[in-house]
Amino acid sequence: MAAERIAIKEGLFAGPLDRLDEVHLAGSRCGACGETSLGATSSCSNCGDESLSPVVLSDAGTLYTYTIVRHRPPGNYQGPADFKPFGLGLIEIDDVIRVMAPLSTDPEQLQIGMQLKFHPYVLRTNEKGEEIVAFTYDAVGE
Repeated sequence: MAAERIAIKEGLFAGPLDRLDEVHLAGSRCGACGETSLGATSSCSNCGDESLSPVVLSDAGTLYTYTIVRHRPPGNYQGPADFKPFGLGLIEIDDVIRVMAPLSTDPEQLQIGMQLKFHPYVLRTNEKGEEIVAFTYDAVGE
């Protein structure tokens, strides 16, 4: 029997976590002002209204800007034990929201404006044996 999977943050994903090829980022769209927020939320971060509708965000995005993380982050770092520099980007999705996410493309190949694709993956297994699902973005064609 496969391990149970849980999202790295509740309300972040749409689709069954046991089928990663069917998982997408979830969002909430405000009925009052039209603002789209990442994940399931109960009130609009722009106007405070509570008339939100769930939306499934596109898997396609454009790299708006990025930085390269070259040093292992301090504190309770939970990434790979063998730290390697990686890109951290702000990805524009559907011209309605920008999402900050790690980039799995070689940092030296990153370019503002490049097309990216959402990629959910199992980050690690927690102490209960559950697989934690996170996400990254890959360059289109990788």
